[in-house]
Amino acid sequence: MALSSPAFIADAGAQASTAGGGSTLRRWINGLGLLTAVLSAAALIVGLATLSGISQGLIFWPASMLLAGMALLAGVASVVANRVHDVLARRVDVLAHALEASPNAHLILGPRDSVAYANAAFRALFPDGEITPLPAIQSRIAGEGQSAAEFSRLREEASGRGRAHGRVALRGAAGGTAWFNLAIHSLPGRPGYSLWSFEDVTARHEMEHVIRDEQMKLADFLDNAPVGFYSVDSDGRFLFVNQALADWLGRPASALVEEGARLTDFIAGEVPAESPPHTPFAAAEPGPLQRGELALRGRDRIVQVSITQTVVQTGDGLRTRSVVRDLTPEREWEEALRQSRQRFQRFFADAPVGVALLDREGRFDEANRALGRLFGLPPADLIGRSLVDFLPESEAKPVARRLAEAAANPQSMTAPIEVRLKSPRERSATLFVSRLDAPEEARGGLILHFIDTTEQKSLETQFAQSQKMQAIGQLAGGVAHDFNNLLTAMIGFCELLLLRFRPGDPPFADIMQIKQNANRAANLVRQLLAFSRQQTLQPKVLSITDVLSELSHLLTRLIGENIELKVVHGRDLELIKVDQGQLEQVIINLAVNARDAMAGGGTLTIRTSNITTTASVRRGHEVMPAGDYVLVEVIDTGVGIPGENLERIFEPFFSTKEVGSGTGLGLSTVYGIVRQTGGFVLVESEPGRGATFSIYLPRLAAADVAAAQRVEPGEAPQGRDLTGAGTLLLVEDEDPVRLFSARALRNKGYRVIEAKSGEAALELITSGKESIDLLITDVVMPRMDGPTLVKRVRETHPEMKVIFISGYTEDAFRKRLDTDTEIHFLPKPFSLKQLAGKVKEVIVAEAPAT
Repeated sequence: MALSSPAFIADAGAQASTAGGGSTLRRWINGLGLLTAVLSAAALIVGLATLSGISQGLIFWPASMLLAGMALLAGVASVVANRVHDVLARRVDVLAHALEASPNAHLILGPRDSVAYANAAFRALFPDGEITPLPAIQSRIAGEGQSAAEFSRLREEASGRGRAHGRVALRGAAGGTAWFNLAIHSLPGRPGYSLWSFEDVTARHEMEHVIRDEQMKLADFLDNAPVGFYSVDSDGRFLFVNQALADWLGRPASALVEEGARLTDFIAGEVPAESPPHTPFAAAEPGPLQRGELALRGRDRIVQVSITQTVVQTGDGLRTRSVVRDLTPEREWEEALRQSRQRFQRFFADAPVGVALLDREGRFDEANRALGRLFGLPPADLIGRSLVDFLPESEAKPVARRLAEAAANPQSMTAPIEVRLKSPRERSATLFVSRLDAPEEARGGLILHFIDTTEQKSLETQFAQSQKMQAIGQLAGGVAHDFNNLLTAMIGFCELLLLRFRPGDPPFADIMQIKQNANRAANLVRQLLAFSRQQTLQPKVLSITDVLSELSHLLTRLIGENIELKVVHGRDLELIKVDQGQLEQVIINLAVNARDAMAGGGTLTIRTSNITTTASVRRGHEVMPAGDYVLVEVIDTGVGIPGENLERIFEPFFSTKEVGSGTGLGLSTVYGIVRQTGGFVLVESEPGRGATFSIYLPRLAAADVAAAQRVEPGEAPQGRDLTGAGTLLLVEDEDPVRLFSARALRNKGYRVIEAKSGEAALELITSGKESIDLLITDVVMPRMDGPTLVKRVRETHPEMKVIFISGYTEDAFRKRLDTDTEIHFLPKPFSLKQLAGKVKEVIVAEAPAT
């Protein structure tokens, strides 16, 4: 049967009319039809009999009349039945057109879920519903959750009760979701038939959702607003309480209403006797709008609140609309503001940088203590004075112009201002300016921040001086290297010449004089390296008397002719263990410092003695423990040191000399060297009475006295046999040094192979033509240097013994040597005995590296 079959519609329409007010009509139609059929049959039978009787002459007239009446009745009944059928057909047609034109989707399912009828709206909503209606509907159910469950419920309920109604979500063909009211009704008298109606309620659903959401928002706002809401009746009983107020009172909101709690139950303190229950406070003003403050008692705290309410009269009686504001935050804010003001005042007053407020005329309105210290005046003395009064004349006008620009246009102050201040001590500062915005009628001005840059400027100057000194030190190191190469050749060839003469020969004295001057030059180079702080640090046991004796000639030339040098040696001085170069640098620095303090001449005294302290000695922050020391005192008769400078004289770069006259490093170097050695340096001075620097160096214990023999590195003891045997490879790019060293070693019995470069030496060793017992190489050479050569050699000859020779210091050399293996080092300039002694020491036995 087609989806829109008129026969089914007619049948369904008649069936539907039977179920309603059309049952009587249905019975009349059925009766007329039956009567018509009976009368027609009777008329036919009588007619046949009449014809037969007439033909036979057996029927009389009355019978004919009866038959005619019956035929007449049958005709009338037929006419009535036809007219009723036409009326019913028209009603069914109207019903069919109404269902087809309905905007709602209608479906009539027959047995086994077959489609008995579907209107146009259903066919448009479910294009595949004509064949498989239920799968088509189920495939459009949105999601697997609530809508799917609701659809299943409707089917079950309609199957059991014959009707069901609910709301489901369907996916649209182009995406999105639409909501439909679904009604399912079983058709009475038609077992297995049911009517399904889909009404699109998407707009209504969305509107309901919006209204519900707004209601939830409003309820959430009322419950969780930062203020309390309540309503009480004329007896003060709660009719409504929001969650915020309930939380303050420590009770559930529902309990407050259901239990009939009163507002007065939660009031802490006295309630005015004249106040009605619904207004338990002294209203600030009469009338419907009332305000007041009171304290409410919560579960664990007292809440100070402000209440604003209106009182209204309703059909149920009097009630309030009350808003409660917790005053605790305000009280806390007020206290925080008060404390903030106090803190700001303290921050302003105790700030480590100068802060000031200038009025529009450039005068100080406010000034903190740091600014007073910077200007050298109490802050109160600055108030009312102009800033430019404290600036040098050369800076006053430019600064005043910049301040005026900042007051007129705050954007113009993008960079700080560097200023110098006229104060008891010349100081410099960086000035940051910002405008203090204020109403036109108020006295707006400028906020100034002063950062003291005096020390920074001093450090910048000191850093520049340090860079200069570093450059001088590097230059000194390079000069020393070249001089050491020259002095090695000079001293070496002098010694070779001396081997050809006896002490009584005329050339001997001349050669010895050359050698002695070369040794003095070597000593000067060593002191130059000590000055540049590139000297190898090698503490050793020595006598302070010997050190001062060797140094006295240099000191005499250093301090000048107008200063007398007195060296007073103590008796039976104990030995000390220090680096001689460092100790000499200490003495030289103190002597130079004393010379500068005696510009008009004077006396420099260096005095030594043994001293034992039985108690610790404190000078400033220094504490020298009790013990045995060798004391070296450097005393001058200069201008002395002011008391305020005594604690700063050992600070790096601190100097009271004129710019360019000192580095500020001399005394700090003295302090560092002495402390590194384990000693202490103390100073005593008064202005106009000179200064005394006392250096305490720890004495050696008695068990170490046997090691007090003073031997230069590599120096061979007198009488030691320096001859030997073996094949030596000597690598040196300086021809004079190589020639002297080769001749000296050959004279001691060694076979010497010479190489001018590292490449030549490496080729000779890798060729395997010679068996080398010892490799002697310079450190610095063109192209392949000594460390690179040794590294390459030890890849194939790891057991190769090596002696490095260099005019640079050992410390600088070791930084360039990438190896942890044992090495031996002989610094230039070296003598023939030092060279021969070092070679024999390495060849004969593996001795510790120097």
